[in-house]
Amino acid sequence: MSDNKNKRPRLFPPKTSGGKTSGADKSPKTGFSLSWVYLIIIGALAYMLYTGQDASGGINKEVSLTEFQRYVMNGYTNRVVANTSENTISLIVKPDSIRAVFGMGTDRTGKEPTITANYANSESVEALVAAARSAKQPVSLTYKKGNGMLWNLLMSLLPIVVLVALWMFVLRRMGGGVGGGIMGVGKSRAKLFEKGSDNTGITFKDVAGQEGAKQEVKEIVDFLKNPQKYTALGGKIPKGALLVGPPGTGKTLLAKAVAGEADVPFFSLAGSDFVEMFVGVGASRVRDLFKQAKAKAPSIIFIDEIDAIGRARGSRIATGANDERESTLNQLLTEMDGFDTNSGVIIMAATNRVEVLDKALLRAGRFDRQIHVDLPDMKERRDIFGVHLKPIKLGGDIDIDFLARQTPGFSGADIANVCNEAALIAARHNHSAVIKQDFLDAVDRIVGGLEKKSKVMTTEEKHAIAIHEAGHASVSWLTRYGNPLVKVTIVPRGQSLGAAWYLPEERSITLREQMLDELCSLLAGRAAEELFTGHISTGALSDIERATKLAFSMVAYYGMSDALPNLCYYTNEEYAFSKPYGDSTAAKIDEEVQRIISEQYERAKRILLDNSKGHAELASLLEEREVVFTEDVERIFGKRHQGIEH
Repeated sequence: MSDNKNKRPRLFPPKTSGGKTSGADKSPKTGFSLSWVYLIIIGALAYMLYTGQDASGGINKEVSLTEFQRYVMNGYTNRVVANTSENTISLIVKPDSIRAVFGMGTDRTGKEPTITANYANSESVEALVAAARSAKQPVSLTYKKGNGMLWNLLMSLLPIVVLVALWMFVLRRMGGGVGGGIMGVGKSRAKLFEKGSDNTGITFKDVAGQEGAKQEVKEIVDFLKNPQKYTALGGKIPKGALLVGPPGTGKTLLAKAVAGEADVPFFSLAGSDFVEMFVGVGASRVRDLFKQAKAKAPSIIFIDEIDAIGRARGSRIATGANDERESTLNQLLTEMDGFDTNSGVIIMAATNRVEVLDKALLRAGRFDRQIHVDLPDMKERRDIFGVHLKPIKLGGDIDIDFLARQTPGFSGADIANVCNEAALIAARHNHSAVIKQDFLDAVDRIVGGLEKKSKVMTTEEKHAIAIHEAGHASVSWLTRYGNPLVKVTIVPRGQSLGAAWYLPEERSITLREQMLDELCSLLAGRAAEELFTGHISTGALSDIERATKLAFSMVAYYGMSDALPNLCYYTNEEYAFSKPYGDSTAAKIDEEVQRIISEQYERAKRILLDNSKGHAELASLLEEREVVFTEDVERIFGKRHQGIEH
C-alpha cells in the first residue's frame, strides 16, 4: 500500500522505441536469415560431389563400345551424342530404364544419367546407330565438339571451389565485426578515436558536478599532453585509473570527456568485448589491444564494465567460461605490469562493483588510482540540471534550486531522465513551455510509477489506504529524525496503492536514533490500520520488507544491538557457502531483529494514539483530496520541532 521513498529512490525509466512504427506494423517482424540459404547450397553441392553427379543432371558410367551398343539395341535411350574432339560417344538413359541399367532409382542417379564409351572412328558410330534403327529403335545421333580435358577438369573442380568459397563466406559472416571475420577473431574490438580527427564530441564542460573526479581525470589528460612536467621531477606517470561509483553517476561520461579533451589516440571498449565463444580469444584480444596502443603511444585505453573480465579468480563455482575469463584477466594483468612505466599508455576502467574485482588488478602498479564518482549532492544536482535544461524550452516558474531539492539521491542519469520526461509530459498536455508542475509530475512518474487513473477502489479500500498513508505521514512528521514530508497521495502508482514523498536530509553518517525513527515511520502504516480499522492488510508488504532489512543491518552489520554490540558479520564474498557466525549467534540476531521491530511498532502505535485527532483529520483530508502537501500536515500538527524522543 505504501511505497515511501528513502534517500535513494529507485528509478524505472520508460522503455522507448528507437524508430517510427506505422499503425499497420504493430507486430514484431523477424528478418529472413541468409545463413539458411548458404547452408542449403553447401549441402546440395556436397551431396552432388559425394554422389558423383555432373553438370548434365545425373551420374556417368563408362563402358566398352560393345556394351554401349547393347544398351542402345535394348532401347534404353532415344538420344546418342558423339564428341568428335574426345572420340567419345554417350547416351542419356530414359527415365523408365534407369533402374534396369544402374540398379537404383533417380534419387541417387539423377534425372539424366549417362553412359559413355570410346570409339575409333565415325564409321563405327554410324554403323551402331544404323543397326539400332534397323532393329526399330528410334535413336537420334548428334555430333558435337567437346571442350577437352581441361574443361572436364575445371567442371569437376567447380563444386569444390564453390563449396570452399561459400564456407569461407559463412565463416566471415560468423566472425563479423572488427578483425576480418573468423581469421581476425583474436583482434581487438576497441573503437579508436584518433588524435585531432574525430572524437566523442563531449568535453569537460558537458560534465556537471563531480568536481573531484573531474580534476583527477583532467590530470590524466595533462600527464599525456605534458609528461615532462612530471617526469622532470622524478615522478612516474600512473598506469591506470579506475572509475568507481553507482550506476548512472557519469563514469562513462567522464571517459568520453577524456576522449574529447585528450589530444592522443583513445581506445574504447567494454569488458564483454574480450569474451568470445572460442577458447583463448580473450587473451589474444588483450595482446592485440596493447600492441595497438603501444604503437600509437601516448594513448589511453578505456575498458567499460571491467568486472565482466576482472572478477576475483577462483570465486566462482562454474568452470569452462570461467577458465576463459581467468586467462583473459591473467593476460590483462601481465600487460598492465609488463610495459614500461613511461611508455605513455594509460588505462582507464569503470565499474559499479569494485568489491568483486580481483585484488591483483587493484594493487599499486596496475590501477594506481581509484576515482570515486558518487551520487551528486544538492549543489552538483543543480549544476547537472543546468546542463540538461539547456535544450528545453522552460516556463517562467522554473526554479533550479527547487528541482535540486526535490531529487535527493538522484544520479546524473536520473536527472537527465527527469528533464526528458518533463518535456514529454508538457508536450502531452499541449503546453507551450515546460512548467514547474511538469517537472513535479515527471519526478512522481519516475519515483512512484505511472499513475493508474483507471483503477477503481471501493470506499472501504480508499478509507484503509488513507488511514495507512496518514499513519506514515503523521509519525514521520512527529518523530525527531523523521524525514520531512513533501506530499502524500492515495492515487495508485505503479505497484503501490499509495505513496508518500519525503525530502531526506543528506548526511554522511547515520545515527542509531535516526535509523530507529525511520523504522518507526515505516511501521506506522500498519500500526494505523490495526488501531483505527481493527484489521491489518497485505498493503504493508513493502514497508515490512524495508523495515526487516534495516533492522537486520543494524544488528548484523552496524553493531547497534544491545545483545550483540560492536560486531559486524558482513562479508563481500560472491558465493558464501557458510554464514560468518554460528547457529546460536543466528538465533540471537533473529531475536534482536524481532525485538527492535516490535519496540518501534509499539512506539508508532503510541504516537498515533497520542495524536489520533490530527491523524484522523489528515486521513479525512486524504480521502477528500487524494493528495496532501507539506503545508496541510503543518497546519494540522504544527511546525516541526525536535520531535518525540525514544
